[in-house]
Amino acid sequence: MASCASMPDIIASNLDKIRNRVQSACLKAGRPADAAQIVAVSKFHPQESVEAALKAGQRLFGENRVQEASSKFPALRDAFPDVKLHIIGGLQTNKALDACRIADVIETLDRTALSVALEKAAQKLGNLPKLYIQINTGNEPQKFGTPRDQSDAFIEESLKRFGDSVQGIMCIPPEDESPAAHFQFLAQLAKRHGLSTLSMGMSSDFEIAIAEGATHVRVGSAIFGSRPVTQIE
Repeated sequence: MASCASMPDIIASNLDKIRNRVQSACLKAGRPADAAQIVAVSKFHPQESVEAALKAGQRLFGENRVQEASSKFPALRDAFPDVKLHIIGGLQTNKALDACRIADVIETLDRTALSVALEKAAQKLGNLPKLYIQINTGNEPQKFGTPRDQSDAFIEESLKRFGDSVQGIMCIPPEDESPAAHFQFLAQLAKRHGLSTLSMGMSSDFEIAIAEGATHVRVGSAIFGSRPVTQIE
């Protein structure tokens, strides 16, 4: 009787499939095959799953919670010094210092109060991660992100405050709407402000996002499977 595939084998196989799909989507859109990077979203998945992805060649990861990221990634970085970590969940101001300690990129800058907290943290640490501004393209009250009608002003404010550290923008479209229009809005917004990085698209819609210019796609369940637990920070 054949044995079931191991968790590392499943994750490695899933990663291969996603890489192929990302490359195909890039080529279909008339872009270079490597135009979009995969951010492997490991939130709520154990450190062993991250290690399996690392052994399969993945180096870019996304975590929602600073506390969870801080419990996983310092040890992983000892073994894989080239690993990169993005914080992709809404960030509380009281977590700004810890986020600056652990993250290479914070994708969820969305309000002045958080800008102030990150600025203070960076001054204390002498280090500021790269920043993406999160736009609430659907103006959904339950979601983080700068409202659409305030997005231009907040991007300008952030560029004045942080300069080249602001490298891109991010969005999470409403679940009950076609994502293409939201991705198009984000791409136009980025172009207007001279920002080259677009973090948009997840497991269910990353190919649409790539067609609209995504440079980073955040893929979790298609790599790691269903989340094993639900936690609240």
